[in-house]
Amino acid sequence: MTAERKVLEAFYFALSAVGLVGTWTWNLISIAENRNFVGDWVSSGPAVASLSLDILIAAIAASIFMIVEGRRLRMRFLWAYVALIPIAAFAFAFPLFLAVRERALTTLSNRLEKDTTQ
Repeated sequence: MTAERKVLEAFYFALSAVGLVGTWTWNLISIAENRNFVGDWVSSGPAVASLSLDILIAAIAASIFMIVEGRRLRMRFLWAYVALIPIAAFAFAFPLFLAVRERALTTLSNRLEKDTTQ
């Protein structure tokens, strides 16, 4: 694994952790205050509705990318990354997928190097 790939993988894992902790901090506050979580998304004003739609479209595009790219790289448990989007958070699931993708790319690169040196 190149130094650049190691840094990128670590960065994606860090983003994933920040995404999980950051979103679930607010989720838990919402639960503790007995808020209507989905209702707050769409009825708290145009800015919140715009942001919600923005993230929804990005999550759909990312889900398609995760499935297509994951199949191309023969990654396992692709369904889990897509399922984590609504269960945990898009901010957690997508960087996690990107980090694991970096590992898959490194594995593929190592195999290709090994095959060409034999």
